[in-house]
This record gives sequence, structure tokens and C-alpha cells, in this order.
Amino acid sequence: MAEHTAASRLRLSGLCFLLQILTIILFAIFVRYSPESSPSLCSQQLNCSWRNQDSGFQHPRFRNVHLQVLLGFGLLVAFLGRYRPGSVAISILIVAFAIQWAVLIQGFFSFFLNGKIYVGAQSMVSADFCTAAVLISTGAVLGRVNPAQLLLLTLLGVTLFTLNEYILLSLMGVSDSGGSLTVHTFGAYFGLMVSRILHQPHTAKRKEQQDTGHQPDIFAVIGTIYLWIFWPSFTSATTIRDNPEPWAVLNTYFSLAASTLATFVLSPVLYEESTLWVQIQDAALAGAAVMGMAGEMLVTPFGALSAGFLAGLIAPLGFRFLTPVLCSRLKIQDTCGVHNVHGLPGILGALLGTLLAALATADAYGGRLELVFPLVAQGSRTPRGQALCQLCALPITLLLATLGGCLTGEFCLRWVRGIEGLGGEKARPAPKWTLPINRGGQSAAGSVLRKPPGVGAGAVPGGWGSPPGRGRGWGCPQGRGSSSPAPRCR
Repeated sequence: MAEHTAASRLRLSGLCFLLQILTIILFAIFVRYSPESSPSLCSQQLNCSWRNQDSGFQHPRFRNVHLQVLLGFGLLVAFLGRYRPGSVAISILIVAFAIQWAVLIQGFFSFFLNGKIYVGAQSMVSADFCTAAVLISTGAVLGRVNPAQLLLLTLLGVTLFTLNEYILLSLMGVSDSGGSLTVHTFGAYFGLMVSRILHQPHTAKRKEQQDTGHQPDIFAVIGTIYLWIFWPSFTSATTIRDNPEPWAVLNTYFSLAASTLATFVLSPVLYEESTLWVQIQDAALAGAAVMGMAGEMLVTPFGALSAGFLAGLIAPLGFRFLTPVLCSRLKIQDTCGVHNVHGLPGILGALLGTLLAALATADAYGGRLELVFPLVAQGSRTPRGQALCQLCALPITLLLATLGGCLTGEFCLRWVRGIEGLGGEKARPAPKWTLPINRGGQSAAGSVLRKPPGVGAGAVPGGWGSPPGRGRGWGCPQGRGSSSPAPRCR
């Protein structure tokens, strides 16, 4: 076990070194600063997927989006109780590499001119959106893959995300400023398909007592607060900043409020032992996801409240009824419940956006119609034609996400697992990253770190990640905030 852990660390170190050297070389060849004298460079000369580029873009918006990705999404993985430091560190590793790789891949598609990629604050926001989708994907496989596999998942996930985004926003002219399809739906189902390919039936035979204590709830509280503060900026980050009425911000706040109230409607009914903060966090995520596409449209405050309330009901109902079906019937182990929190609300948001596109008129939108639906405002597309494109974007996203997830899981992640000796008859637990240990088995924080199965007496496991399903039982994890036992994935 010690030799395996040392080899795993060396492989991770080597992979990080190679990827970083590769990105440095590519940055040196292609990446340049965006000329300050051409504030509308992307919209005038480049084939830009983020078509709402504005010269008034300011860095505080990028800061808010970046904080949302790093802290809001990063703290979502901290519910794996015994392996909380490793989980957060893995999310930081993914963010660090995904932003660099996204700047390159999105640059070739969207910010490429005269053989160079021109980067600015807007390209960094686009990279943050891509990183958010990858973090959502990793939530489906968290605890059952090692960091080397997650880096490869990030490598391919960023590429496929950019391809899907380019098809939807540039080629089809779809309006999805907050990423209901490009971020939430794609990220969720890409991760779920990777999880399905990496399903390990034998892990369902192993169980471990779940962690107790209040620390996961503390992380949920902090994550929920960050969601409430920064998510409206995340949803409206790609819209025109000079809008006198920030519809995306207002609609997102209304949706967050209604989805949170929905948690208090269902929590006493569905759960005997309440983990209320985790459920509030999930409901807030679902309420924000549903406003990704429809946020900048004329959804009205009434519509935003209704959509948020429905999304808030979907999340706890999905954890209680759909997650066991996915696990027992489809063999999909969803560690963080991304299907209920991101996937289903993202689909609901896409359908809502389709309906609003069909009802879009110049009288209702005024001058904003050119910003939300430029092809309709120019007369080259009817509202029904725009609605059809919005609707067709959903199966295209699901197709790319499922096929890409299958290829990523089959040809890359399994290959890495086989190299590291994890693909044999009996898969070993992925190495984990622990806190520094003092004498007596106490961590620096004073908590006892228990050894996973297979670690001999006196051995201190090292590395990264967490064993399969830790914090939710072995094999098939139960829904976040659920007190009912999870079914076995056979």
C-alpha cells in the first residue's frame, strides 16, 4: 500500500508538471492581452460565442464570478466529512487547471485573431463559466476517482464544454447567458455518464459508518451565503452591463427566495432527521440554475418566483425518489446529487427559456430585444424560430454530454485507473489527502483520523481524494441531506 501511494503521488506530480509546462508553452505562443484601443474587438472581428461583449465591463464583476466558482462551488464538496480538506483541495486543483485550459480552448473558438488569442476580463469570465461546469461534473464522481483522473476529466470536459457552447451560442444563436444548458445541464449529465462508466459493483458490499458532527453543516452555511451573495452576478455576468434594469439579477434573487421557501415546505415532510442547511444549499442551487437561460428574458417577477419555487421542490423530491432509481436501476452513483440540483433545474430553465422566446415581441422588450434576441430584432428570425432553436439546443447538449461522458470514462479514466492498479479484480480505495498527523493519531486540528479499510496498523495513508462513497456509505451514495439509507448499486 505504501509503494502504491508513493507511485500515485509521483504520477500526479508528473501529470501536473507536464500539463503546466504544456499550457505555459501554448500561452507563450498564442496568448496576448486584448488591445485596450479595441474594446469591441470580440464582437466586431472575432467569431465570439459570448456575443454580449461590452466596453463597460469592469473587474468587480469578474471578481464576483470568480469568488462564486472558487468558494460557492468549492464548498459544495466539503460534505464528505472525514475527507473534507482533500475534497476542497481537489476543487482548487481543478479550478487552477481548468481556467488555464479554458482560456486556451475558448480562445481558439472565440477570441482568435491573426494567429493570436486575445484575453481580457470577459474571456476570464467565460473561463470561469467553463470551470463551473467541470466542477459540477466532478460532483457526480467525487470520492471514487483520484486527482489524475480528475485532471483528465477536466482536460476533456473543458474541450467538450467549449464545443457545445460554440454550437449553441455562435452557430445556433441560442440565448443562454446564465448557463442553464451550457453550464448546469451539460456539467451534470457529463459527470453522470462518467460516473456510470466507472460504476464498481463490488463497492456496494462495503459499508462504513457515516460521519457525525456539525462541521458539514457549517460548510453548507458558508456555501449558501456565498450563493446568495454572488450568484446573481454569476447569472448576469455575460449580459450588457449598461442595462438600466438588471433583469437577470432581479429574477435570480426572486428565484433564490422562492426555492429556499420550498425547502421549508418539503423538509418536514420528507426527512425525519433534518439537515436543513444542506437542503437550503441544494434548493438555492436549483433556484439559480433554473434562471440561467430565462434570467435576462421577460420572465416577470411572478414567473421568477414560480420557477424558483418549482425548482426548489424538484431538488428534495429528486433526492428522495429519483436518486435511488438512478442508483439501483441505472447504476449511476451521484455523490453530490448533481442530477437533482443542476441537471433537472437546468432542463426546466431551458424549457422556460423556450416558452419566453416564443412570446418575445418588440412591444414587450423594447430596445432590450436586440440585446436578448438580436436575430429576432434584426428580422432574420421569427420568435417561433428562435424558440425552436432554444428547444433544439436541449437534445444537442444532452447528446454531447452523454457521448462525451462515456468516452471520457471509458478511454481515459479507466486507462489511468488501470495504470495505477485500480482496475483489477478488486479496486483499491483512491488515496486521500489528510491533515498533518501528530503522535497518537491526532490531526493538527485535534480530530482522530480513522484509517480506511486495507491500511495496516501504523500506516499513515497519503495522497489525495477519498475512498468510494465516503461520507455517504460505500457504493451508492444517498442524497445530500437525506437520512434514509441508500440502496445498493449491484
